[in-house]
Amino acid sequence: MPSIPSPPPQTLVHSLASLQAPPTQRSIVTWIDAAGEHTAQLLDRTLVGSAAESGIVIADPTVSRLHAEFHFDERGLWVRDLGSRNGTFVENVMVREARLETGSTIRMGGTTLKLGSELTSDDGATPVWPAHRFGPLVGGSVVMRQLFACLAKFAATDLAMMIQGETGTGKELVARAIHDASPRKQGPFVIVDCAAVPDALFESELFGHVKGAFTSAVATREGAFEAADGGTVFLDEIGELPIAMQPKLLRVLESRTVRPVGSSGHRRVDVRIVCATHRDLRTMVNAGAFREDLYFRLAGVPILVPPLREHPEDVPLLVEHILGHAPSAELLAATADRPWLGNVRELRNFVERVRAVGAQQALQMATQHGSGGGHPSATMRAAASATNTTAAMTPASSLKAVSFQQSFREFRDQWLEVGEREYLARLLAQHSRSITAAARQAGLDRTYMHRLVRKHLL
Repeated sequence: MPSIPSPPPQTLVHSLASLQAPPTQRSIVTWIDAAGEHTAQLLDRTLVGSAAESGIVIADPTVSRLHAEFHFDERGLWVRDLGSRNGTFVENVMVREARLETGSTIRMGGTTLKLGSELTSDDGATPVWPAHRFGPLVGGSVVMRQLFACLAKFAATDLAMMIQGETGTGKELVARAIHDASPRKQGPFVIVDCAAVPDALFESELFGHVKGAFTSAVATREGAFEAADGGTVFLDEIGELPIAMQPKLLRVLESRTVRPVGSSGHRRVDVRIVCATHRDLRTMVNAGAFREDLYFRLAGVPILVPPLREHPEDVPLLVEHILGHAPSAELLAATADRPWLGNVRELRNFVERVRAVGAQQALQMATQHGSGGGHPSATMRAAASATNTTAAMTPASSLKAVSFQQSFREFRDQWLEVGEREYLARLLAQHSRSITAAARQAGLDRTYMHRLVRKHLL
């Protein structure tokens, strides 16, 4: 593989704010609160609340600590409520999310913000990575190369990083790229999948245990933090961390020491923390499901990985990368104009099927199972729109995906797979995608429920 050219030094010295700032003007908000009159610039994503760590801090007790968020996309500027207790209003209409125009008024609690704009002398230069690769990541679109430039800049620091993005966007690869580009690249990279660890074993998984600490502790075992000493701990799906474990993780982050289960002594560790989640942690903070202080400690640098539908021009490049050679015209045609609801993971699965059975049959299989390829968001949206999400599935609709032209054993296995997938989709839709609540109703262990979801819906 050819070496990746180093970017010019000036490419990476811009602040995170300049990554998304408009070239000739910038959006600002003005407001008056208990602390006086204020004006603030809106960046790509700006958190608003009464918490001191918010991007825009409003001194008003009727404003939630993490109240709302301003964010830009290709359609313009939006405001999104984060489950605040008093709501967010645009032109006196309560909204969950709304697109804003210059001059709009936004009320949060008892405070009204006015949206405006002003000219800026900023030259509008946007850092863009000069290559189509960054470590294991591949992308030639502007949005991806902007992401690469941002990763390169902050990988060189020791700041905690929070990677957010839809399922299948490659958050683990982003974490790996951060580690490999950091001064800690010679150290270990330890992954903890928080969605797959039973609640009772979380403390041991993270901090280790000594022999005899509990019934099955037949030997002393180091946890993820000790194993990653000198390197990086990647906490995947951090939103699944049990609330009881959150203060213990916070203490470790503050003290940089761990105490194994059953031990009376603390051990110092030198690790960098990178987290990932597809959940909205700020809404979870307002709901009391995630600690505010832990959120701000982990989200030192928020990184948003765009879904594949926002950079479809990268699909041919990704297909070539997955295959290891230039794709055929037939394959490129098969991958064009598809929604890829499962993002890069779905694309990879499709290309692997093409490699195994050919483009035509792979396309037929994808059509049978829906354009989402079994992606949970697509499946659950379909289930949620059903008249009764708890009703038993109808044989006619479910059999459409099952072929009768096969042996009985193959038919039975395929029927069971369709049934399990349908059951899981409807169950999760009924419980707003809560794994814990779904597992409780199904009478299953949460870890096993995660395993089923990964098997059928990811």
